[in-house]
Amino acid sequence: MIGTFDYYRPHSIQEAVNLFEKLDLEEQSPVYYSGGTEIITFHRLDLIRPGAVIDIKSIPECMEWKRDDSTLTIGSALSLTVIEKQKGFPLLSTVCSEVADHTARNKITAGGNICGETFYREVALPFLLSDAHLVIGGKGGVREVEIHELFKGHLQLNNGEFLLQLRVQRPFLEASYISIKRRRQWNTGYPVITVSSLYYQNRLRLAISGLYPYPFRAWELERELNRPGTSEQRIEAALKTINGLVLEDEEGSANYRLFVLKNILYDVIEHLGGEK
Repeated sequence: MIGTFDYYRPHSIQEAVNLFEKLDLEEQSPVYYSGGTEIITFHRLDLIRPGAVIDIKSIPECMEWKRDDSTLTIGSALSLTVIEKQKGFPLLSTVCSEVADHTARNKITAGGNICGETFYREVALPFLLSDAHLVIGGKGGVREVEIHELFKGHLQLNNGEFLLQLRVQRPFLEASYISIKRRRQWNTGYPVITVSSLYYQNRLRLAISGLYPYPFRAWELERELNRPGTSEQRIEAALKTINGLVLEDEEGSANYRLFVLKNILYDVIEHLGGEK
Protein backbone atom coordinates (compact mmCIF):
# COMPACT_ATOMS: atom_id res chain seq x y z
CA MET A 1 0.00 0.00 0.00
CA ILE A 2 1.29 3.47 -0.89
CA GLY A 3 1.12 6.00 1.92
CA THR A 4 0.24 9.64 1.44
CA PHE A 5 2.58 12.50 0.67
CA ASP A 6 2.19 16.10 -0.43
CA TYR A 7 2.67 16.76 -4.13
CA TYR A 8 4.14 19.96 -5.61
CA ARG A 9 4.76 20.94 -9.23
CA PRO A 10 6.90 24.09 -9.47
CA HIS A 11 7.33 25.97 -12.75
CA SER A 12 10.84 27.32 -12.29
CA ILE A 13 14.20 26.26 -10.89
CA GLN A 14 14.05 28.81 -8.11
CA GLU A 15 10.53 27.79 -7.10
CA ALA A 16 11.63 24.15 -6.87
CA VAL A 17 14.70 25.00 -4.80
CA ASN A 18 12.70 27.23 -2.46
CA LEU A 19 10.10 24.51 -2.03
CA PHE A 20 12.73 21.92 -1.18
CA GLU A 21 14.37 24.20 1.38
CA LYS A 22 11.04 25.00 3.04
CA LEU A 23 9.91 21.36 3.15
CA ASP A 24 13.29 20.22 4.38
CA LEU A 25 13.16 22.69 7.26
CA GLU A 26 9.71 21.29 8.07
CA GLU A 27 11.27 17.80 8.18
CA GLN A 28 9.06 16.58 5.33
CA SER A 29 11.93 14.57 3.75
CA PRO A 30 11.20 16.01 0.29
CA VAL A 31 12.39 14.29 -2.89
CA TYR A 32 12.55 15.54 -6.46
CA TYR A 33 10.41 13.58 -8.91
CA SER A 34 10.32 13.31 -12.69
CA GLY A 35 9.16 9.89 -13.87
CA GLY A 36 8.56 8.61 -10.38
CA THR A 37 8.76 4.89 -11.17
CA GLU A 38 11.48 4.21 -8.60
CA ILE A 39 10.06 6.52 -5.95
CA ILE A 40 6.65 4.86 -6.16
CA THR A 41 8.15 1.36 -6.09
CA PHE A 42 10.41 2.09 -3.12
CA HIS A 43 7.58 3.88 -1.33
CA ARG A 44 5.32 0.85 -1.80
CA LEU A 45 8.05 -1.38 -0.36
CA ASP A 46 8.48 1.03 2.55
CA LEU A 47 12.12 1.63 1.63
CA ILE A 48 11.60 5.40 1.53
CA ARG A 49 8.98 7.51 3.22
CA PRO A 50 8.97 11.05 1.78
CA GLY A 51 6.48 13.49 3.18
CA ALA A 52 6.54 15.51 -0.04
CA VAL A 53 7.52 15.07 -3.68
CA ILE A 54 8.51 17.90 -5.99
CA ASP A 55 7.67 17.15 -9.62
CA ILE A 56 10.15 18.91 -11.94
CA LYS A 57 8.40 18.21 -15.25
CA SER A 58 6.90 21.71 -15.45
CA ILE A 59 10.33 23.35 -15.27
CA PRO A 60 11.13 24.26 -18.91
CA GLU A 61 14.86 23.50 -18.66
CA CYS A 62 14.10 19.95 -17.52
CA MET A 63 12.02 19.25 -20.64
CA GLU A 64 14.37 20.78 -23.20
CA TRP A 65 15.90 19.05 -26.21
CA LYS A 66 18.14 21.47 -28.06
CA ARG A 67 21.04 21.06 -30.45
CA ASP A 68 23.26 23.83 -31.71
CA ASP A 69 26.48 23.68 -33.73
CA SER A 70 28.52 22.31 -30.83
CA THR A 71 26.29 20.79 -28.15
CA LEU A 72 23.21 18.67 -27.56
CA THR A 73 21.27 19.63 -24.43
CA ILE A 74 18.94 17.02 -22.95
CA GLY A 75 16.43 17.83 -20.24
CA SER A 76 16.59 15.49 -17.25
CA ALA A 77 12.79 14.98 -17.17
CA LEU A 78 12.48 13.78 -20.77
CA SER A 79 11.19 10.22 -20.93
CA LEU A 80 13.28 7.46 -22.45
CA THR A 81 10.64 7.07 -25.17
CA VAL A 82 11.05 10.71 -26.21
CA ILE A 83 14.84 10.42 -26.22
CA GLU A 84 14.73 7.19 -28.21
CA LYS A 85 12.63 8.84 -30.92
CA GLN A 86 14.80 11.96 -31.18
CA LYS A 87 17.80 10.05 -32.60
CA GLY A 88 20.10 13.02 -31.92
CA PHE A 89 22.52 10.85 -29.94
CA PRO A 90 22.39 7.39 -31.56
CA LEU A 91 24.16 5.55 -28.74
CA LEU A 92 21.81 7.07 -26.16
CA SER A 93 18.76 6.21 -28.27
CA THR A 94 19.95 2.62 -28.54
CA VAL A 95 20.52 2.29 -24.80
CA CYS A 96 17.16 3.89 -23.97
CA SER A 97 15.34 1.53 -26.34
CA GLU A 98 16.66 -1.46 -24.36
CA VAL A 99 15.55 -0.31 -20.89
CA ALA A 100 12.55 -2.19 -19.48
CA ASP A 101 9.50 -2.26 -21.78
CA HIS A 102 7.74 0.43 -23.83
CA THR A 103 5.17 1.20 -21.13
CA ALA A 104 7.86 1.71 -18.52
CA ARG A 105 10.00 3.80 -20.90
CA ASN A 106 7.09 6.22 -21.26
CA LYS A 107 7.52 7.04 -17.56
CA ILE A 108 11.22 6.51 -16.85
CA THR A 109 13.23 9.68 -17.42
CA ALA A 110 16.90 10.22 -18.18
CA GLY A 111 17.51 11.99 -14.89
CA GLY A 112 15.44 9.54 -12.90
CA ASN A 113 17.41 6.60 -14.22
CA ILE A 114 20.81 8.22 -13.66
CA CYS A 115 19.93 9.47 -10.17
CA GLY A 116 18.24 6.23 -9.11
CA GLU A 117 19.27 3.50 -6.72
CA THR A 118 18.94 0.37 -8.86
CA PHE A 119 22.15 -1.43 -9.81
CA TYR A 120 21.82 -1.09 -13.55
CA ARG A 121 20.98 2.51 -14.54
CA GLU A 122 22.16 1.92 -18.11
CA VAL A 123 21.21 5.43 -19.26
CA ALA A 124 24.32 6.70 -17.48
CA LEU A 125 26.62 4.77 -19.83
CA PRO A 126 26.45 7.03 -22.93
CA PHE A 127 26.98 10.10 -20.76
CA LEU A 128 29.99 8.57 -19.00
CA LEU A 129 31.49 7.69 -22.39
CA SER A 130 30.95 11.18 -23.80
CA ASP A 131 32.33 13.13 -20.83
CA ALA A 132 28.94 14.83 -20.59
CA HIS A 133 28.42 17.97 -18.58
CA LEU A 134 25.67 18.07 -15.98
CA VAL A 135 23.63 21.18 -15.30
CA ILE A 136 22.65 21.22 -11.63
CA GLY A 137 20.13 23.45 -9.88
CA GLY A 138 20.33 24.24 -6.19
CA LYS A 139 20.33 26.88 -3.47
CA GLY A 140 23.54 28.39 -4.83
CA GLY A 141 22.06 28.80 -8.31
CA VAL A 142 22.80 26.79 -11.45
CA ARG A 143 26.17 25.15 -11.98
CA GLU A 144 27.69 23.02 -14.73
CA VAL A 145 30.17 20.23 -14.01
CA GLU A 146 31.65 17.29 -15.89
CA ILE A 147 29.94 14.01 -15.06
CA HIS A 148 33.10 12.32 -13.80
CA GLU A 149 33.40 14.88 -11.01
CA LEU A 150 30.01 13.96 -9.55
CA PHE A 151 29.22 10.43 -10.67
CA LYS A 152 31.01 7.96 -8.40
CA GLY A 153 28.71 5.01 -8.79
CA HIS A 154 25.93 7.38 -7.77
CA LEU A 155 25.36 11.03 -8.62
CA GLN A 156 26.69 12.91 -5.60
CA LEU A 157 24.55 16.03 -5.34
CA ASN A 158 24.36 18.40 -2.42
CA ASN A 159 21.21 18.48 -0.31
CA GLY A 160 18.49 20.32 -2.20
CA GLU A 161 20.18 20.07 -5.62
CA PHE A 162 18.65 18.37 -8.63
CA LEU A 163 19.72 17.47 -12.16
CA LEU A 164 18.40 19.90 -14.76
CA GLN A 165 20.11 18.91 -17.98
CA LEU A 166 22.86 16.87 -19.59
CA ARG A 167 25.07 18.32 -22.32
CA VAL A 168 27.06 16.34 -24.88
CA GLN A 169 29.56 17.78 -27.34
CA ARG A 170 28.97 17.18 -31.05
CA PRO A 171 31.99 14.92 -31.79
CA PHE A 172 30.62 12.29 -29.40
CA LEU A 173 27.23 12.36 -31.09
CA GLU A 174 28.84 11.38 -34.38
CA ALA A 175 31.30 8.77 -33.08
CA SER A 176 31.04 5.09 -34.00
CA TYR A 177 29.46 3.06 -31.23
CA ILE A 178 28.07 -0.25 -30.11
CA SER A 179 25.89 -1.18 -27.15
CA ILE A 180 25.27 -4.79 -26.17
CA LYS A 181 22.88 -5.99 -23.48
CA ARG A 182 22.73 -9.62 -22.43
CA ARG A 183 19.78 -10.94 -20.46
CA ARG A 184 19.41 -14.38 -18.98
CA GLN A 185 15.68 -14.64 -19.50
CA TRP A 186 13.10 -12.67 -21.46
CA ASN A 187 13.55 -9.60 -23.64
CA THR A 188 12.46 -7.13 -20.96
CA GLY A 189 14.02 -8.80 -17.90
CA TYR A 190 16.85 -7.29 -15.92
CA PRO A 191 20.16 -7.45 -17.80
CA VAL A 192 23.09 -9.60 -16.77
CA ILE A 193 25.59 -7.21 -18.35
CA THR A 194 25.30 -4.13 -20.55
CA VAL A 195 28.41 -2.82 -22.31
CA SER A 196 28.43 0.42 -24.28
CA SER A 197 31.43 1.57 -26.28
CA LEU A 198 32.40 4.61 -28.35
CA TYR A 199 35.32 4.81 -30.75
CA TYR A 200 36.69 8.31 -30.31
CA GLN A 201 40.03 9.76 -31.42
CA ASN A 202 41.25 6.30 -32.45
CA ARG A 203 40.56 4.78 -29.04
CA LEU A 204 37.87 2.56 -27.59
CA ARG A 205 35.89 3.94 -24.67
CA LEU A 206 34.02 1.46 -22.49
CA ALA A 207 31.27 1.74 -19.88
CA ILE A 208 29.60 -1.17 -18.11
CA SER A 209 26.40 -1.85 -16.19
CA GLY A 210 25.67 -5.05 -14.28
CA LEU A 211 29.22 -6.06 -13.34
CA TYR A 212 29.30 -4.07 -10.10
CA PRO A 213 26.26 -2.75 -8.19
CA TYR A 214 26.55 0.50 -10.15
CA PRO A 215 27.33 1.60 -13.72
CA PHE A 216 30.86 2.82 -14.36
CA ARG A 217 33.35 4.03 -16.94
CA ALA A 218 35.82 1.16 -17.33
CA TRP A 219 39.02 3.19 -17.49
CA GLU A 220 41.41 0.31 -16.74
CA LEU A 221 39.74 -2.07 -19.17
CA GLU A 222 39.92 0.66 -21.82
CA ARG A 223 43.65 1.04 -21.28
CA GLU A 224 44.29 -2.66 -21.92
CA LEU A 225 41.90 -2.91 -24.86
CA ASN A 226 43.70 -0.04 -26.58
CA ARG A 227 47.15 -1.62 -26.29
CA PRO A 228 48.76 -3.43 -29.25
CA GLY A 229 48.04 -7.15 -29.48
CA THR A 230 45.48 -9.67 -30.60
CA SER A 231 41.89 -9.49 -29.42
CA GLU A 232 42.53 -12.41 -27.07
CA GLN A 233 45.61 -10.81 -25.53
CA ARG A 234 43.91 -7.48 -25.01
CA ILE A 235 40.74 -8.97 -23.53
CA GLU A 236 42.60 -11.28 -21.15
CA ALA A 237 44.68 -8.33 -19.94
CA ALA A 238 41.55 -6.20 -19.54
CA LEU A 239 39.74 -8.84 -17.48
CA LYS A 240 42.69 -9.05 -15.09
CA THR A 241 42.09 -5.43 -14.10
CA ILE A 242 38.69 -6.28 -12.59
CA ASN A 243 39.23 -6.23 -8.84
CA GLY A 244 35.90 -5.09 -7.43
CA LEU A 245 33.13 -7.17 -5.91
CA VAL A 246 31.31 -8.57 -8.95
CA LEU A 247 27.54 -8.87 -8.56
CA GLU A 248 26.01 -12.17 -7.49
CA ASP A 249 22.22 -12.37 -7.75
CA GLU A 250 19.37 -14.33 -9.32
CA GLU A 251 20.32 -12.98 -12.75
CA GLY A 252 23.77 -14.51 -12.65
CA SER A 253 26.79 -15.48 -10.57
CA ALA A 254 30.00 -13.47 -10.60
CA ASN A 255 31.68 -16.10 -12.81
CA TYR A 256 28.78 -16.08 -15.24
CA ARG A 257 28.86 -12.28 -15.49
CA LEU A 258 32.59 -12.37 -16.23
CA PHE A 259 32.00 -15.04 -18.88
CA VAL A 260 29.31 -12.88 -20.52
CA LEU A 261 31.51 -9.79 -20.34
CA LYS A 262 34.41 -11.61 -21.99
CA ASN A 263 32.26 -12.60 -24.94
CA ILE A 264 30.82 -9.11 -25.27
CA LEU A 265 34.33 -7.64 -25.40
CA TYR A 266 35.11 -9.81 -28.42
CA ASP A 267 32.02 -8.36 -30.12
CA VAL A 268 33.06 -4.81 -29.22
CA ILE A 269 36.55 -5.25 -30.65
CA GLU A 270 35.25 -6.92 -33.78
CA HIS A 271 32.78 -4.06 -34.34
CA LEU A 272 34.97 -1.10 -33.35
CA GLY A 273 38.53 -2.09 -32.55
CA GLY A 274 39.74 -4.83 -34.88
CA GLU A 275 43.09 -6.55 -34.40
CA LYS A 276 46.18 -4.51 -33.60
